[in-house]
Amino acid sequence: MVEISKSGILISFEGIEGCGKSTQITMLAERLRSLGREVVVSREPGATPLGKQLRDLLLNPTNNPDALTELLLYLADRREHCRRVISPALARGAIILLDRFIDSTWVYQGYAAAAAGANGERESVSVEIIDSLNRLVLGSVWPKLTFLLDCPAETGLNRARRRNHDAGEVGIADRFEQRHLDFHEQVQAGFLHLAEVECERFCVVDAKKMIDDIHNDIWHQFSNRILGPNFRAVTSG
Repeated sequence: MVEISKSGILISFEGIEGCGKSTQITMLAERLRSLGREVVVSREPGATPLGKQLRDLLLNPTNNPDALTELLLYLADRREHCRRVISPALARGAIILLDRFIDSTWVYQGYAAAAAGANGERESVSVEIIDSLNRLVLGSVWPKLTFLLDCPAETGLNRARRRNHDAGEVGIADRFEQRHLDFHEQVQAGFLHLAEVECERFCVVDAKKMIDDIHNDIWHQFSNRILGPNFRAVTSG
């Protein structure tokens, strides 16, 4: 049996729509719980009662806030999320697995929005402002490890549409799923750029593989990167 030390840790999962984050978070959570750890699975936006209301506003296709308004709504959700879910879980020594976090803000409201703005489609907020506000909202709370599930934008969008179909939600897509393919390609490029810049925190995983193979890749990287200063593995009897 493997016993992991009881330090709290924050791990985020990022990627385009339909890249498989939710599935892989569930599989990693089950594996960690089998080792006796408390695991908190959460997401942004929408992890708190206030966050659910903000999520409805942010993802509703009938709304079209400007870039700064959109950013501030996401950060309000994040602040509430941190106060009510993330910080208490870290204090208890839990492992937190997040479906989207700080990097989605940098990419969607920064990198990809800037690319759209260059085409006259949409204004953006500078990465420097996003970074400053993120740090104001979060303080010292920051991901130890970020998994980026890497797949082509078209593949991810097709998966998202198939997911909606299987859930009986044909024709239902949130405000971001409705954006053109080139926007999602910019999102993917933004994530890959961040992963290159922050290679010590990011782990890029090939999300075109079979689900079990992706999970095995994630577990291998988790073991290599986390079973270190904050975790220890002990093999017993």
